[in-house]
Amino acid sequence: MDLTIQPQQHLALTGANGCGKSSLFALLLGELGADGGEIDGLDSMRLANMAQEIAPSQSTALEFLIEGNPGIAAIRRELAAADEARDFERSAELHQALDSAGGYDIERRAERMLEGLGFAAGDGARVVDSFSGGWRIRLNLGRALMAPSDLLLLDEPTNHLDLDATLWLEQWLKAYPGTLILISHDREFIDATCQQVLHVEQQRVNAYRGNYSAFEQQRAERLANQQASYEKQQRRVAEIDAFVRRFRYKATKARQAQSRLKELERMQRIAPAHVDSPFSFSFLAPDRASDPILGLSEATLGYQQPVLDAVDLTLRPGSRIGLLGRNGAGKSTLLKSLTGELPLLAGQRNEGAHCAVGYFDQHQLEALDLDASAFTHLQRLRPAAREQEVLDFLGGFGFRGDDATSAIAPFSGGEKTRLALAMVVWQKPNLLIMDEPTNHLDMEMRHALTVALQGYEGAMVLVTHDRHLLRNTVDELLLVDDGEVSAYQEDVSSYEQWVLKQQEDAPASPASAAERGGRRAQRQAAARQREQLRPLKKQIDSTEHALEKADAALQALNTRLADTGLYDSDRKPELDELLKEQGRLRQQSEQLEATWLQLQHELEQREAELAAGA
Repeated sequence: MDLTIQPQQHLALTGANGCGKSSLFALLLGELGADGGEIDGLDSMRLANMAQEIAPSQSTALEFLIEGNPGIAAIRRELAAADEARDFERSAELHQALDSAGGYDIERRAERMLEGLGFAAGDGARVVDSFSGGWRIRLNLGRALMAPSDLLLLDEPTNHLDLDATLWLEQWLKAYPGTLILISHDREFIDATCQQVLHVEQQRVNAYRGNYSAFEQQRAERLANQQASYEKQQRRVAEIDAFVRRFRYKATKARQAQSRLKELERMQRIAPAHVDSPFSFSFLAPDRASDPILGLSEATLGYQQPVLDAVDLTLRPGSRIGLLGRNGAGKSTLLKSLTGELPLLAGQRNEGAHCAVGYFDQHQLEALDLDASAFTHLQRLRPAAREQEVLDFLGGFGFRGDDATSAIAPFSGGEKTRLALAMVVWQKPNLLIMDEPTNHLDMEMRHALTVALQGYEGAMVLVTHDRHLLRNTVDELLLVDDGEVSAYQEDVSSYEQWVLKQQEDAPASPASAAERGGRRAQRQAAARQREQLRPLKKQIDSTEHALEKADAALQALNTRLADTGLYDSDRKPELDELLKEQGRLRQQSEQLEATWLQLQHELEQREAELAAGA
C-alpha cells in the first residue's frame, strides 16, 4: 500500500467491517508493526486518538478532559502541590508556565466541551466511573479533542452521540487546523467534515476526491461499467423508482416530504455503488392492522415526575414520523410510552385491536442469549417457520454458514445490532419504533436498512442521529422540546440550523408558569383542530391508496405490453383487450389524481380557516 497524507487534510477512511481500517489506525499509533515497507513523517507529529475503552477512573469528568492535555495537566498538579507546600516562589514560576502554555482558560474550554457533547450542567463534577458506558465513550472523545495534536484519529466518534452533539462535533472538526483521519459510517457527518475519501477494498486503499457523496457517485459510475453487475443494478434502480412514483403524491406540502423525494431520486443515481453489498432484506408485510394503530390522548409522560405534558399523537398505517430534540428532552420517554413499557402518568394510551409493535433500542443487545445462535433466536420467535426460510432470511442480514448457526458470544457490536434488527423485522410488526438503530452498523448495512424502511408498509416512529436515514425514510417531523411534542413544519436541514443557533445563543431562562399554561391551551386547541380535520385526511389517505393501486396495475400492464410477441397478428385480440384496459386504468388514475388534488385544496382551505379563527 502506498499512501501520502498531506498536512491539514481531512480524510474519511471507509470500507466494509474487517477490511483493515482499525488496523491502519493501530499501525499509525505504533500498536501494530508493518509486515513490510516504511512509515515516514510520524516522529515529529503530535497524535491524538479517541480510545474505544476507558479504564476505571476516580477523576472528575472535568479533570479527565483536562488530562487530555498532559503538559497543562502536569503544570496544574505541580502548582497545586506548590500552593499546598506554600512554596510561593515555585508557585509564581508555575503560574508563568501555565500562562505560557495557554492553561488559564482550560477549565472553561473543558466545560464547553462537556456542554457540546451533551453533558448536563454539574456533570463535570461527577467522577468518571459514575457514568454509563456510552457517556464514558463521549468523555474519551472529549479528551482526544482536548489534546494538542497535529494528527487526530477518530474511530466512530458519533456512535454514542445524539443529533445535537453530532452537529456540535461537526463544527468543531471543521475548525480543526491539523490533519484528521476519520472512520465513520455516518455519510452526512463525513460530507460535512472531510474533503477526501480513502476506501479500503480488496486489500488496497483507493483515494477519491471529494466527500462521501462524491465518492459514492464516482464508485457508482465505475461499477455501472461492469457488465456482470448490470442486471442487479437495474433491479435496484427499478425498486427505488417504484418508491418515487408511489411517494410523489404525498410530497406537495411538507418540506420534509419534499426533501425525502429528492433523496429517493438521488438514490437511483448511486444505486450501482451498493450493488456488491452483502446485505439485502425487506420488511415482511404485516398480517393486519387497525386504523388507527395506536394513539396517545392528553398524555403526561415521565417516571416519577412529568417529562412531557399534553401529548396528542395518533399513529395510522403509513405514518412515518421522525423525532427531533436535544438529549434529555424526552424522545426515549415518548418511545417507551408508545410501546407501553412506561405507564402514562395521566391521559390515555389507545391501542388498536391488531397493534403489533416492533421495538428496537440498544438495550436489546444486552438481552440477547450469547449461548444461542442467530438461527435459534429467530426460531424461538416463530417455531413453525421452515429451517431454510430462517436461513435465507438471516442471509439478507449477512449471517451465512457458521455465522447463522454458531453461538453469538463472539459477535461484534455491529453483528449483534444486525441480529437485533433481524429479530424485529422477523416478527412482522405493523408499528415500528426505533431508537438509534444505526449505532455500530457499517455503511452498507445502513444503506440496506434505509432501502428496507422505504418499502415498509406499517407505521414508524424513528429517533436517530443519522440524518441520511431521516431524510430518506420519514414524512413528518416532531420536535420534542421544553416538555412539549409539536409538529416541526420545516425539514432536517432547517433543524440543523436551529440547533447550531441554539448552541451559539445563551441558554434561555426557564419558562414561567403562565407561559407553560398558555402553551398547554394552544396544544389543546391544536388537538381539537386535528380532530375536525380527521375525516378529510382519512378521505385523502383512501384516495392515495387507490391511486397507488391503479398506478401499480398500470405499471404491470405496461410490462406486459412490452412483450414483442404480443404484436404478432395471431395475438391481436389479446393486444386489443390489453390496450383497452390500459386506457381504462389511465383514465381511472387521472380521475383519482384530480380528486386527490381537490381534497388537498379543501384541506389547505380548512386549515387556513381554523388558523384564522384560533
